[in-house]
Amino acid sequence: MTDLPALDELEHRLRDHLHARQEALVSDLETMVAIPSGQGHVPGMDRMRELMVGRLEALGATTEVFDGDPRPTWLLGASDAAPPPTAVCSRPREGAGPKILIAGHLDTVHDPEDTFISLTHEADGISRGPGAADMKGGLLVALAALEALDAEGVECHWTYLLNSDEETGTFCSERHLEDAARQHDVGLVIEPALPDGSLVVERMGSGQFMIEVDGLSAHVGREFERGISAVKTLAEVMSQILALADPANGKIVNIGPLKGGGATNAVPEHAACWGNMRFAHPEAQASLAAEVEAIEANFSTDELGRPLPEDHLPRVTIHRTFNRPAKPQTEGVTAVAMAARAVAEDLGGEMPFGKTGGVCDANVLQSVGLPCVDTLGIRGGNLHRRDEYVEIESLWERAALFAILMKRIAMGETDLDLG
Repeated sequence: MTDLPALDELEHRLRDHLHARQEALVSDLETMVAIPSGQGHVPGMDRMRELMVGRLEALGATTEVFDGDPRPTWLLGASDAAPPPTAVCSRPREGAGPKILIAGHLDTVHDPEDTFISLTHEADGISRGPGAADMKGGLLVALAALEALDAEGVECHWTYLLNSDEETGTFCSERHLEDAARQHDVGLVIEPALPDGSLVVERMGSGQFMIEVDGLSAHVGREFERGISAVKTLAEVMSQILALADPANGKIVNIGPLKGGGATNAVPEHAACWGNMRFAHPEAQASLAAEVEAIEANFSTDELGRPLPEDHLPRVTIHRTFNRPAKPQTEGVTAVAMAARAVAEDLGGEMPFGKTGGVCDANVLQSVGLPCVDTLGIRGGNLHRRDEYVEIESLWERAALFAILMKRIAMGETDLDLG
């Protein structure tokens, strides 16, 4: 093994332990990737949860499984399926340093009926499989780190939270994430690293919305003037909503799926669209929320600002939720990130810092005050695609980084001020 003088004896043992386990870790990842847990596939998510919980309970953790909360019914893709549960596995240790919350999601975006269903290995050290990077590789990185710490007798106060709806917005598990965050001192989330290995220290926030318009149907040839086109009004509202985009000031607005009408010779009586907003900071979020509210009011009040009758047509309703606040680089985040970078450098590598417009569960955790970093998982890329890949050697490498970071946090060997 390469000489790494910056590591102490225990850290050397943790690194060597995980390097020696690489073959077993690859086998574990093959098993995980072969379990289909995408697109709400309940049997696969149950199997993944059982696998993870079994390994964590073997380390002495106790598990609570919490029922999920229902998603808003207007969300794109909402269904009558039961909300997926959240498992919280805890192994508290008094006097073992700060309380560390590890968070990961069991769900992927991949179709369980697709032919892209297993982990395949290529000659250049790349392995491809559904969810291999996002985030079954991350789940395994943290699990292997905890097992190595346990084998070396390192006492840490940790909780491992496993939810099943991150890829669909974390609506079902949001409350449980917030509750767990309030009970811990630092958060380590195992989303995959950026392609160059960078650690994300800042994320935009995200909001979902649906614009719904009710009009009045009429025959186009016989009674066109009698009709009130929901599509025409929807187009007007959409143009105003899209005009709110101001990327230079941290505001992004996008509208995707649309629906309206059923025939070309009938004035459409209903139309709807769904969209997404991104915001770089709380001020941008507040601005977007106020602007959307004002647009809705323009279609639901008269020239004097008085509410129109409920039966007035066209009727415009804008459903919205901003459930993933922006995740800025706070002093606490910087401190955790610098601690992770120090470990990476002591292991002979680098850890640049990056920003992204993507969101994850760390947005929710940090919104209630928990400082956390969220790309401590495996190195990989092409997320959510049928050629998603991981750098297979990064399994043990990132597990070693994770284990040593936890060891240093637990033993007070970082500059974190966690109160």
